[in-house]
Amino acid sequence: MSALAPPARAGVPGPARTGRRRRPRAARSPWLHVAMIPVTLLWLSPIVFVLFVAIRSYDDIAGRGLGAFPASFSTEGFTTALTDGGVLQSLGNSVLVTAWAVLASLALSSVAAYALSRFDIPGRRTILLTMLAGNLLPPQILLVPVAAITEAFGIADTRTALIIVQVGFGIGFYTFVLHGFMRSLPTEVFEAARLDGAGPGGIFWRIVLPLSRPSLAALAALATTWIFNDLIWAMTVLRTEDKFPITAALLNLQGGYASAWNVVAAGSLIAAVPTAIVFFMFQKQFVSGLLVGANK
Repeated sequence: MSALAPPARAGVPGPARTGRRRRPRAARSPWLHVAMIPVTLLWLSPIVFVLFVAIRSYDDIAGRGLGAFPASFSTEGFTTALTDGGVLQSLGNSVLVTAWAVLASLALSSVAAYALSRFDIPGRRTILLTMLAGNLLPPQILLVPVAAITEAFGIADTRTALIIVQVGFGIGFYTFVLHGFMRSLPTEVFEAARLDGAGPGGIFWRIVLPLSRPSLAALAALATTWIFNDLIWAMTVLRTEDKFPITAALLNLQGGYASAWNVVAAGSLIAAVPTAIVFFMFQKQFVSGLLVGANK
């Protein structure tokens, strides 16, 4: 005689009744947004102040002071910075140097990271640590050697020398970051590609580079910011003002227009536009690149 199951009580599910348990919804507190409002305003206050100075005329600043609220709108500062200040030409130099330096740095570092992460190279850990250790040296102690090397090779006072210096001092960090990402890629993907007859070059071009796109985009945004805003290597390598990047041009602009703060502020805002555009273009990829490996 088989045992009968006791009848299910009202409101209590029986053995046959199964249901998915609802997870409690996390409460979203508005206090975080409230606390971030003053932090955001504090962060944006210097930019707003520079913007207010840039849209004021020289007479307004001289008569009412630098911290006064704008009494009128004027594009005098932007016009002077773009024409007489040489900001437009220097901006083109910065864009040219940054574009070539970023492309060369990421191309060389991606190949180096692929070789160090996927091939049994003798002393590869030592090579990687040596490349990374080069970025830990203070750039101030390397100014004289870098200037002497560029003079010895006959490339001093050229944009090519500045590009080479930027690539040389950035490739170690980029290789270190890409090496960690490429090493975490599944080995099964590479084994399947080898079974399909793909060689090392084909695997790198068709598999590794597409999978490394988030990391490459994040590094591209960082490298663009670092190279575009660099001043120390530009002043070390270059001598001619026509070849100066935007940072060196702003330094000269501040010296030539010491009392015209609207011109200096306008030039600073113009110099900040390219890096802001790059960040907003790669914002999604930048965040994805920072979170690579967080769910592994």
